[in-house]
Amino acid sequence: MSHQITQDQEERLVQAALAGLSRSYAPYSHFHVSAALLCGDGTIYTGNNIENAAYSATVCAERCAFFQAVGAGKRDFAAIAVCGGRDGAAEDFCPPCGVCRQVMREFCGPDFRILLAKENGEQRSYTLAELLPESFGPDNLG
Repeated sequence: MSHQITQDQEERLVQAALAGLSRSYAPYSHFHVSAALLCGDGTIYTGNNIENAAYSATVCAERCAFFQAVGAGKRDFAAIAVCGGRDGAAEDFCPPCGVCRQVMREFCGPDFRILLAKENGEQRSYTLAELLPESFGPDNLG
């Protein structure tokens, strides 16, 4: 489902992501990431990267936000804002990793919006189709 996102919703989403950087747990990489996921009903779920000494057990911020929302029964998503950087400073854009893009594809269509934000106010906006072209998703198994 494609959603129109208002400027106010976009701003609240970016601010929620930036505010969440301090909740990241990144004692090994020191690269903190925060995400804020906007559901179709306007609810926002946040997530942070949570590292683990056994590196493969680490969870990215985007997946953390999606899993919280899905666990709460949400299945309709409009956009996600992502920010991150070394020692919690969002000085550059922090795009989602490939695994997070695939999780987004599981629950979202090609028009799903991904907002990348810096703490200085700069933003970039992409669709899932732009960041994950020729994707494989649930419709491929039908």
